[in-house]
Amino acid sequence: MTDPARLVDTYLQHCEDRELDAASRFLGPGARLQFPGGATYSSLQEMVGSPKAYTWVRKHRDRFVVSVEGDLTTVVSIGRLYGERLDGTPFEDIRYVDVFGLRDGLIVEQLVWNDLPESGLVPAS
Repeated sequence: MTDPARLVDTYLQHCEDRELDAASRFLGPGARLQFPGGATYSSLQEMVGSPKAYTWVRKHRDRFVVSVEGDLTTVVSIGRLYGERLDGTPFEDIRYVDVFGLRDGLIVEQLVWNDLPESGLVPAS
């Protein structure tokens, strides 16, 4: 897949659908996945196995920004989260920004920022 934004979009869809084997094929060796509060994972299986503050979450991916500098392609995904809290109540319109570093067509870094702490859904760090 040569379009970096499409690659990231496809990866995120696989993650949302919990198709972890398919999503993992988009990750390069030694990939680092960092989430709010400083939680850092080296695999999707490790990330999914961590304690959660919600039953499920998905993304309205509103736009992508792509930048290339040397051998690093940066893709920024901007949008809104929606999902279900552990108690079954829905949430929506929570802002997020994901920044992906790609090398050789694979994701080597995913940095996640969102307003889940401000919404009271997860503790602020």
